[in-house]
Amino acid sequence: MAVFFINHEDNMKSIKVGLLGIGTVGSGTFNVLKRNQEEIARRAGRGIEITMVAARNTARATELTHGEVKVVNDGNLVVNDPEIDIVVELIGGYDTARDLVLKAIANGKHVVTANKALIATHGNEIFKAAQEKGVMVAFEAAVAGGIPIIKALREGLTANRIQWVAGIINGTTNFILSEMRDKGLDFDVVLKEAQRLGYAEADPTFDIEGVDAAHKLTIMASIAFGIPVQFDKAHVEGITKLQASDITYAEKLGYRIKLLGITRQTEKGIELRVHPTLIPASRLIANVEGAMNAVVVRGDAVGEALYYGKGAGSEPTASAVIADLVDITRLATADPEHHVPSLAFQLNAMADTPVLPMSEVVTSYYLRIRVADQAGVLADVTRILADSTISIDAMLQKEPAEGEQQTDIIMLTHQTQEKNIEAAIAKIEALSTVVGKVTKIRLEELS
Repeated sequence: MAVFFINHEDNMKSIKVGLLGIGTVGSGTFNVLKRNQEEIARRAGRGIEITMVAARNTARATELTHGEVKVVNDGNLVVNDPEIDIVVELIGGYDTARDLVLKAIANGKHVVTANKALIATHGNEIFKAAQEKGVMVAFEAAVAGGIPIIKALREGLTANRIQWVAGIINGTTNFILSEMRDKGLDFDVVLKEAQRLGYAEADPTFDIEGVDAAHKLTIMASIAFGIPVQFDKAHVEGITKLQASDITYAEKLGYRIKLLGITRQTEKGIELRVHPTLIPASRLIANVEGAMNAVVVRGDAVGEALYYGKGAGSEPTASAVIADLVDITRLATADPEHHVPSLAFQLNAMADTPVLPMSEVVTSYYLRIRVADQAGVLADVTRILADSTISIDAMLQKEPAEGEQQTDIIMLTHQTQEKNIEAAIAKIEALSTVVGKVTKIRLEELS
């Protein structure tokens, strides 16, 4: 096995870093590292300096780095440069990033990345390659920006048997849901405002459809439970179908709706799911507003721990990138067998616990049923639920507006298996007195 480490005699030499990409996060990393260089060197034990940057727009990269570093237009020049000790990958995406990261590893270089899509889809291959070369791959910035949740799960909570993790891990969707609740506006209206303010991309699909959150949840689940990254097995559901009326009804029942990433270990397997979720308004995480992120971890020894902060942005994410640079600098001379494992567990000790299909997940539900305003409708609905052994926890029936012949029935159920609620909904929708589709949103007490 080829092993890379920095010679003890060279301990006082600065660590040389190559950046792949200098967009929002890359420029933040350069600026924070330069501004706090003395403090960072005191903590790392030696200096850390960016000496090379690869960017498509070399003129802009030169301007951002004030002409202080070598700028190239080909990432291969960075990963193949013998002077570079650590490669920081900030270009995003899948294929090009994967190729460059694997080349850097093959060349004996440590890697820091903020690329959650890369780790969630190619992490198993990357970590195996890194172990074989005796180098480190760090990715704190890939999940929840400036919140050190990866380090908390991997190191701070290492004594615990993690029971579940639940997080608001996409700021764009949390901003949209906060605005929908505060202003009573529908999704489409708020999305346009979020794009205007820069909270949402021109193409917001990854955010609003839950894909970004699922990438991050996949990574946290692997660290929490010692399983390989398995993004393809995650249940992913976004917020595009949410109605302002559901947010209002949830409020009346004492709940807030958030796009939540949830992973839980059960007797049957691991839950891995992202979807809109009702949370009791009394929970701290339910009160996380705007573009902020928050993650709750439940461990058998520590109980519940909440991690809150900015989940994106130039300098918050740069904070996480630089923390990884410092960690690698501290450990660069250590025997590779004593590096902290990328996914908390040694690769040869990873579990093969299955990820549960959504049909097997047990949780509670919010149901909104549009019905004809006539006698016997409620009795029909409750009978169907009872026949499916689904009990009702709370109910709200809206009085129809004057002249209207239809109304909404809102129900909160106790816990049941997803396949049971789906079967019951199919029967409810078949009733002649039920109008259109039943709206179903999952509910978590997080207790």
